[in-house]
Amino acid sequence: MAGTGPGWVVSLVCDDNVTMCGVRLEGGPPGRLLQGSPGGPPEARGGAVVTVCMDVSQVERRLAAGLLVCPRCGGRLGPWGHARTRRLRGWVGLLSRQRPRRTRCAGCGGTHVLLPVNALVRRADEVVVIGAGVVLAAAGWGHRRIAARLGRAADRVRGWVRRARGSAEALRLGFTELLVAVDPDPVVPDPGAGALAGAVAVLAAAALATVRRWGAAVSGLSVWELAAAVTSGGLLTPPGPAVSINTSCPW
Repeated sequence: MAGTGPGWVVSLVCDDNVTMCGVRLEGGPPGRLLQGSPGGPPEARGGAVVTVCMDVSQVERRLAAGLLVCPRCGGRLGPWGHARTRRLRGWVGLLSRQRPRRTRCAGCGGTHVLLPVNALVRRADEVVVIGAGVVLAAAGWGHRRIAARLGRAADRVRGWVRRARGSAEALRLGFTELLVAVDPDPVVPDPGAGALAGAVAVLAAAALATVRRWGAAVSGLSVWELAAAVTSGGLLTPPGPAVSINTSCPW
């Protein structure tokens, strides 16, 4: 899970068969859940992408202090250059440049990219823009109409919508797991409005439940930034049998 306070971090849970919730596995195979501190969320660890806040200086300070941990083995992450520079397009076409930090684990030697929470893997638009397109698609809009509203190429929007529709059931199940994990008395939305609409409804419900659970620590995130965080930027990656969902309380 991500947050606006100092020090939050999200690690991808790698499990191709089971939808997971959590962050920081303290032992056992990747994807196994453990209970964290008393009253805290379940914890899990595994994967190769770590989602971090957009404050580059804060990320660098935590990296230099050894406070970021490997999502595979829990070892200390250290600087290891940068990933390629990318341009990310926001609202009204505003471009920002990102050069995500690459890290290497002192324990297992694995390398990991620190992905800002406003970005998705292999997507050139901010997640809030993509999310807006997905919401409109769930409401019945066609991709050309969405493209005109968002000021994007029709082919690009069609790609978002196709991938979201292809992953809709996995997303619905994954965010239902998140909702149940963070809300002691969850109200799961009725999935009867269609696969994509059902997925969007559960995603929104899970976001609201997470804010209720963790309060100000996550209140600065939009629904879609939260979705990017708990999927480690993989919200629109190729669909599998389940989507790995991952949360932690900021510390």
